[in-house]
Parts: sequence; structure tokens; C-alpha cells
Amino acid sequence: MRLAWRNIRSLPGWLPGLATLLNYQPAWLIRDLVAGLALTAILVPVGMGYAEASGLPAIHGLYATIIPLIVYAIFGPSRILVLGPDSTLTAVIAALILPLAAGDVERAVVLAGMLAILSGVCSMLIGLARLGLLADLLSKPIRIGFLNAIALTVLVSQLPKIFGFPTEAESLTQQAQHLWQGLANGQGNGVAMLIGSTSLALILLLARWRPRWPGLLLVVLLATGVSAWFNLANTAQLSVLGRLPQGLPDWQFPAVSWSDMRQLVPGAVIISLLSFTDTSVLSRALAQRGGYRVSQSQEMVALGLANISTGLFQGFSISSSASRTPVAEAAGAKTQVTGLVGALAIGVLLVSGTGWLQSLPSAVLGAVVIAACLSFADVAGMRQMYRQRKVEFALSLASFVGVALIGVMEGIFITLALAILVLLWNAWHPYFAVLARVDRTKGYHDITRHPEGRRVPGLVLFRWDAQLFFANGEIFQAQVHRAITSAPTPTRRLVVVADAITDIDITAADMLVNLHHDLTQQGIELCFAGLKGQVKDRLKDYGTLDLIGHDIFAPTVGNAVNLYRTSHAVDWKDWDEV
Repeated sequence: MRLAWRNIRSLPGWLPGLATLLNYQPAWLIRDLVAGLALTAILVPVGMGYAEASGLPAIHGLYATIIPLIVYAIFGPSRILVLGPDSTLTAVIAALILPLAAGDVERAVVLAGMLAILSGVCSMLIGLARLGLLADLLSKPIRIGFLNAIALTVLVSQLPKIFGFPTEAESLTQQAQHLWQGLANGQGNGVAMLIGSTSLALILLLARWRPRWPGLLLVVLLATGVSAWFNLANTAQLSVLGRLPQGLPDWQFPAVSWSDMRQLVPGAVIISLLSFTDTSVLSRALAQRGGYRVSQSQEMVALGLANISTGLFQGFSISSSASRTPVAEAAGAKTQVTGLVGALAIGVLLVSGTGWLQSLPSAVLGAVVIAACLSFADVAGMRQMYRQRKVEFALSLASFVGVALIGVMEGIFITLALAILVLLWNAWHPYFAVLARVDRTKGYHDITRHPEGRRVPGLVLFRWDAQLFFANGEIFQAQVHRAITSAPTPTRRLVVVADAITDIDITAADMLVNLHHDLTQQGIELCFAGLKGQVKDRLKDYGTLDLIGHDIFAPTVGNAVNLYRTSHAVDWKDWDEV
């Protein structure tokens, strides 16, 4: 018995939810119950809205809500993090599955399930192999451009619901064209426009002025009640949700062809990276406020298991929610039991019947999705980047244009390629400077920023602010010769200020040998200041020091200057010697 209990106590390392239950305090129960019920009021309309935005029947949004809540409550390290359908993933999912489904709804459900499984496997691999650094490829400019493009794409795709006419366009340009044609041809439904625009306005106003109120639930109940009371589906040809399947989701392995699998894998990688970035930031913030720690590896494992489980129960890819988690937190949630309560409430809804939802206008679901898009769009962020750094703004703009006009996957990969090119360009052409002494200021400073600086006669202090490798070795050598040529006095010693040089590869080491040879022929000595020990060891291992010398290193720039003044008897006084 003791052995069995000891084994149970050892499980919480991978089952944080079990650890919570083993140490659960009765005082938490009421708060978790209230928070779970409050959360349910948002989960139901949001889940259905995001399902339709992803190109799937609304019921699958509830399946993709209930399963992740249960799985994360067991495996998730964060106590109140909420997983579920996410607005930022809807366009990615739709862009991947709709072209492959070709109008077949059942095939779209199967493809979405396999995409969720693949993205879950990727998330688990990121967590187990500790590859979270891959998400750093999605830098802030790329993410802002991506999110703005997603917001615009999803918003345009949902506007036909607000105006009351269907559209099957896939790309943003096609959606915009169909929207314009539909409005121009008078295809809009006045009742849908009234209900949809009013619902959107109420959602936004309640979120701003009454954030503690269950605004989404109130709007959904009001619109559904009006639709049912006046029988608007028949009297005004209003598009409504219709009868949903009753019962809990069945286990169903989404079998797809290898050809489909190959097309889904790149999207699964992107989804896992986006989910990791959002989840890691949100979970760390919650842990900091709650006074506990979370393992990011465990976070990714839990996210992966939630996605895999969702895919096996007719759901689609999910992530953490930065909009629903604060609702649970504000409602007083204490533990993962909040998620279990929400899952149980949705389960009761599915079992007892969803008939009361059949009169819910599609325009309201469109308003729910549009409100979510407006919440994460960040136009101000792009304006700020334009003012702060044009290169970052260009990356963000490329991400926006690529995702919006070319395609979600294509746009992301093009932007990632551009980001890598910018990174290579910066490493290829790093900052460098010639240093001088500035009176009454410690240290040695960039002569271009301090033209009043004084230079030691015959000495060139050349600072290189990057590693030396095959791509920038020739540039380094050319700039060194330019610094020597432009010196005000004939150069007798060149000191490479190497504090920022973190590595030197074999190609760059050969370049240093050639540089040493050229300088020696000109009667110029080559020295280094502040070169790190591990970099010096590399030069020693290469055999470079046997050719350029072992005693050419100074610990600091000041020490290098003093050594030069001593060995060459230079008539130059520092400002603190006068």
C-alpha cells in the first residue's frame, strides 16, 4: 500500500493536475465552480464561431473546446491557463484544409483532425527536445504583420455573415471581390445586417465598459431569443445555426492519404510554433502573478497532448487563449478544476441537447469572430516600428502582405526567409569603428560619434562588433586597411578591439594570417585587445598563433594603449595625465 502511494506521489512531475488534486483545498472549490461556469458562457459561442471561421461545422468547435480543457487539466503545469480554439489559427487551418477538402465537409473535418494531431506531435517534440528556440524565428515584427493579416483575412471572411449572404471564396482578394459583388448586387439580408452589426457593437461596448459582464453570452441569448420569437429563419430568410448533433464526440482516427499528410505538415509546424509562442508567454505571466513556476517543456507536452486528443475526437488545432484565460482569472479561478467544470458544463449541454442554439443567427457568430480579430490586430505596433526601425517595419509589412495576398503558409515562409537574409546581412556587414580618446570621459569611443576625440599618433584602434567568419572576413580586412589609410599619422601598430568577437572560424583565421603578413610588410604590428579566452584558444588550436604570434594580446584597450606608448616612446599625454 505504501509502495502504491509512493508511486502515485511520483507521478505529478508529468501530471501536474494530479498534484493539484492531491493538495486541493476545499476553500478553492466554490471559486473554481463559479469561474468554470463563467468561462463556459464564453467558450460555447467562441468555439462555434471559430469552427465556422475555420471552414468546419459549428459543433466541432465545442468538441475542440471540451477535450483540451480535460487534457490540459491533467497534464498542464499552469493552474488557470485555458486552451481551446484560437482566432489566430483559424485562417491557417482554413487555408490548409479547405483547398484539400474541395467543398466536402466530412473530408474537411478529417483533415482538420489530422492537422491537429500533427501540430500536437510537433508541439510535443518541441517540448521533449527543448526546441522552443525555434519559435524565436517568429520575431515580433513577423508576428505583428502576421496577426494583422490574419485579422484582416478573417474579418473579410466573416463580413458576408454580417450582411447575410454566403460566400465560398478562399483567398483575401477573392473574399473581398465576392463581398463587393454581393453588396453591389443587393444580396444582403437587412435583418442579418441589423442583428449582426448590433451584436458586434454590443460585444465591443460591453467588453470596453462592462468587462466583468458575460457580454458574449448576453448577446448570444438576446439574438437567439429574438430570432426564435419572431421565427426569423422563415419570415426573414435569416441564416441560423440549425440543429446540432446531440451527444459527446466519438473517437475517430482521421485517416488521410500520404499526399494530404505532406501538405499538412508545414502548416502543423507553423501552428505549433505560433501556439508555443502564445502559450509560453501567457503561462509565464500567470505563474509570475500566482507565485509559482511552470516548465515550458511540460507546457508544450501538455499542449501537444491536447491537440492530439482533440484531433482524435473530431476537433481541430487549438492553442492557449489570451482572451478567455483572463475571464477565468477575473472570476476567481484557483486551479485546473476550473477547466474541468467548463468541460463538464459543455458536456452536459451536448448530452442534454443543443436545440436552444438552433435559432442562433450566423451573423452573431460572425460578430463574435470579428470582435476577436479586432482584439489582436495591432496597427499601432506597425506604426511604432516604422518610427523606430525601418528594417523591422519592412519585415512586418512583408509578413502582412505575404500572408494577406499570397497565402498564409507562403507568406510566413517568405517572411522567415527574408528575416534570415536580414540576419545574414547584419552578420555579413556588422558595425565597426575606429576609437579615440575623449577628454574627461573614461574609455575609448567611436570617432564618428565623437569627432573631437584625440588619437594616439601611430596607433589605430579598430573595433569589430561581431564574430569573424567566412562571410565577413574580406570585409574586415578591407575596413582595417581603410582605417590605416585614413589615419592622421603613419600607422605603426593596429590594435583590433575584440571584446565583441565571440568566434573566429577557420576561414577568418586564414584571413588574419594574410592580414598579419600584409601589415608586417608595411612595418605595422598587429595586436588584439579584449579577445575572449575561448576565441584565443581556437586560434591556438588552428595553429594561427604560431604564425602571427602568441604575445600580441592585451586584456583591455587601455592596457594596449599603455603598452604601445611604452614600447614606442610616443609623445602623447592622456587627459588625466595633464
